[in-house]
Amino acid sequence: MLATACWLTGCGVAGPDPPPPPPPAASPSAAPTSEPVTIVTGLAAPWSLVRIGTSVLISERDTGRIRELTTGGALRDVVTVENVAHGGEGGLLGLAFDGDDGLFVYSTAADGNRIERYAVAGAPGALRLTDPRIVVDGLPRAGNHNGGRIAFGPDGMLYVPVGDAGDPDAAQDPDALNGKILRLEPDGGIPADNPRRGSPVYTLGHRNVQGLAWAPDGRMFASEFGQNTWDELNEIVPGGNYGWPVVEGTGGEERGFVDPLQSWATDAASPSGIAVIGDRILIANLRGEVLRSVPLSDTAASEEFYARAFGRLRDVFAGPDGAVWVLTNNTDGRGSPRDGDDRIIAVPPALLD
Repeated sequence: MLATACWLTGCGVAGPDPPPPPPPAASPSAAPTSEPVTIVTGLAAPWSLVRIGTSVLISERDTGRIRELTTGGALRDVVTVENVAHGGEGGLLGLAFDGDDGLFVYSTAADGNRIERYAVAGAPGALRLTDPRIVVDGLPRAGNHNGGRIAFGPDGMLYVPVGDAGDPDAAQDPDALNGKILRLEPDGGIPADNPRRGSPVYTLGHRNVQGLAWAPDGRMFASEFGQNTWDELNEIVPGGNYGWPVVEGTGGEERGFVDPLQSWATDAASPSGIAVIGDRILIANLRGEVLRSVPLSDTAASEEFYARAFGRLRDVFAGPDGAVWVLTNNTDGRGSPRDGDDRIIAVPPALLD
């Protein structure tokens, strides 16, 4: 157990129209030029995408598998993460590559959520993940609200959203890890320039953050699940308090909370993975079953694409072919799977202009 152990322990009447047929399959080696195309099918409750060289790794929440998608379109199992506690929203969740030789993996274990580092070996198409070691463990877990989306920031630090794990009041407790975004060194240590000395907490007052992204100018954004009223897109500032459970949506600035850039009704959103691609923030939505685009130049505006076309959307990122890749999530127990689900859809960036 590494240095992190110390701070963790204290040293709707009519039925819907039928869905359109799935788009044709295509090799990931070349970006589509007109309509969206299917890159791969047959994924089981996939959760996160990460690129390593010309290959893409995919996490599957309920199987515990990390799978590699090669440039030729082949799908191969790389490793099954051990001792994953499946159930509810827990399981194998986020992946983050450090840009060198480390893959960081967020998963649920019996005693809490954890992050492990795997050494990346081999060439794209034959990647291996070896030598797993715990970076941090004992993070709050529950059947719901486990956070799980991890990412390295432009400062080289590891950012870790932790859900409130069913304890909303703890999101306002600066000494609890529930309902926070943590900022850690890659080895799990606490950066000296965190907002509060000796604390991994970067921001507080969150319910369940599931997306992180940075703009070229350094602005940091997060997507967040609300409860019954509003889901949010937030700009993250060091030490910011985002209001949960006191405030959901806007209206908290006069009480010292950071208001969201945008909010949406929960049945129209459930924003999960986000990515900054070009001049926009792209947001994958689960209940809303839509890909949203928010211009960096006007973060109060948004546009919707592919509403109800592919079902629940879990993640979005810049694919190795230059297209926007969107990950569906219809096999997680809350969606309506179609033949071949789940899948990755490649969208030409020009279609989002």
